[in-house]
Amino acid sequence: MVPRYARPAMTALWEPEAKYRIWFEIEAHATEKLGELGVVPKSAAKALWDWWATQPEIDVAAIDAIEAVTKHDVIAFLTWVAEQVGDEARFMHQGMTSSDVLDTTLAVQLARATDILLADMDALLAALKTRAEEHKYTPTIGRSHGIHAEPVTFGLKLAQAYAEFDRCRQRLVAAREEIATCAISGAVGTFANIDPAVEAHVAEKLGLTPEPISTQVIPRDRHAMYFATLAVIAGSIERLSVEIRHLQRTEVLEAEEYFSPGQKGSSAMPHKRNPILTENLTGQARMIRAYALPALENVALWHERDISHSSVERFIGPDATITLDFALARLTGVVEKLLVYPERMQKNLDAMGGLVHSQRVLLALTQAGVSREDAYAIVQRNAMKVWESAGTLSLLDLLKADRQVTAALSEDELEEKFDLDYHFRQVDTIFARVFG
Repeated sequence: MVPRYARPAMTALWEPEAKYRIWFEIEAHATEKLGELGVVPKSAAKALWDWWATQPEIDVAAIDAIEAVTKHDVIAFLTWVAEQVGDEARFMHQGMTSSDVLDTTLAVQLARATDILLADMDALLAALKTRAEEHKYTPTIGRSHGIHAEPVTFGLKLAQAYAEFDRCRQRLVAAREEIATCAISGAVGTFANIDPAVEAHVAEKLGLTPEPISTQVIPRDRHAMYFATLAVIAGSIERLSVEIRHLQRTEVLEAEEYFSPGQKGSSAMPHKRNPILTENLTGQARMIRAYALPALENVALWHERDISHSSVERFIGPDATITLDFALARLTGVVEKLLVYPERMQKNLDAMGGLVHSQRVLLALTQAGVSREDAYAIVQRNAMKVWESAGTLSLLDLLKADRQVTAALSEDELEEKFDLDYHFRQVDTIFARVFG
């Protein structure tokens, strides 16, 4: 975790004290159910919860000191709790194994982290919707291969991003459901020394669902899907970030990141206003995607369990969720404050002498009886003259002077094919599909 790219609420979920508090809740809830089943005295759970009610501070350093001797984190924690609670603590962990605690805790952490990410996503979607509606009919040039294609609106660009992140949100909801499972099944997952009712009880208390079969560890295909989902979201973050970076290029300058008073763009060049936020988001997206690969490699564990996945998850659990939380919040701020320049958009739209209307002329000629091959050749012949003039010539003027064109289309019919508003007839339909 890099503090520069971390926010407090998400970071707090991964702090050692937060982890140990979840460990305690798992152990106490399990002991509670074991007491109901008559396996341990009911007084054991009462002693645990009575101590917990005092809101004790978790002494992380003391637990670390015990682990330095035991070389086992769960045993170190249980030892420390026993020192605080007393004799009744000996009934903790009856029939359980370390993976029951560790895997269930990770499920809780990822579920809670996802709740934060979903809130982040909602904020981003709200910002995209607001700006899309603001620029619903703001004309701009659509590009394919980075080259001027046909007119779109800036609102449509933002509506596309909204639809993409809405899909990402749906995937995240599904990923949360898949990851939020509980395993309290004992060594090799057979429930030989613990009743499945204990697992069900712990799952209910922690908002999880019991893992159908855990083999001592929760199957890592669940985690692979979870981190793959975060990677897809990162890809969508980068897609929008790259779009904004392109639009801010000096030669384009149709939109740019907000540049605050006192902000400096370059240590050497005082004139610079660089897209540093979206460049940073591009880099963060690369890191988030990188965490998907080790999660996929964690799926293939030996037999009923090994711990080759453990060290990996100590990295990727905090880092992926903390970084994505930061990235979503940063992107929301970029969208909310994005500077949009409709006049520059119109200037760029007009820069190539009307070439963006070539398809309408092509279609009109075919409808007037000209073969598609001939129509294409006629329009392209004139279009290339405009292209080679860097837009100083007008496609409409050249077509009006072309006898093959005027033999099929009147001047009024030609001019109608250069109507910009024609391209926006279905904007309402698209917005209705996206926003309902």
